[in-house]
Amino acid sequence: MDNQPNNFESLFEKAGDYLETRVELWKLKATQKSSDIVSTIASKLISICLLMLFVMLVNIGIALLLGEWLGKPYYGFLALAGFYLIAGLIFSAFKNKWVKDPVTHAIIKKIYS
Repeated sequence: MDNQPNNFESLFEKAGDYLETRVELWKLKATQKSSDIVSTIASKLISICLLMLFVMLVNIGIALLLGEWLGKPYYGFLALAGFYLIAGLIFSAFKNKWVKDPVTHAIIKKIYS
């Protein structure tokens, strides 16, 4: 009978160790997921910033070229602004389909993969 309390103590000790191991494993998995998500976001933000800088400089060049063709430099900027107004209206109409839904699905897929 003296052996039985020892067995229960051993069982509770092993259960406690198992629980601690599971909690530690969950923490490690959560850390890995969050670091993967943050690093992906950071790399995409850097890429987007560089792409925006490129697009901005190309747009200035196109606006100056259009302005030269149209006779006044500011005409090129106005023409380009009109183009972006139309593009913005089209994008606004389809933003959920083109951006919101794909980004939401990508984040969910990243979290649960």
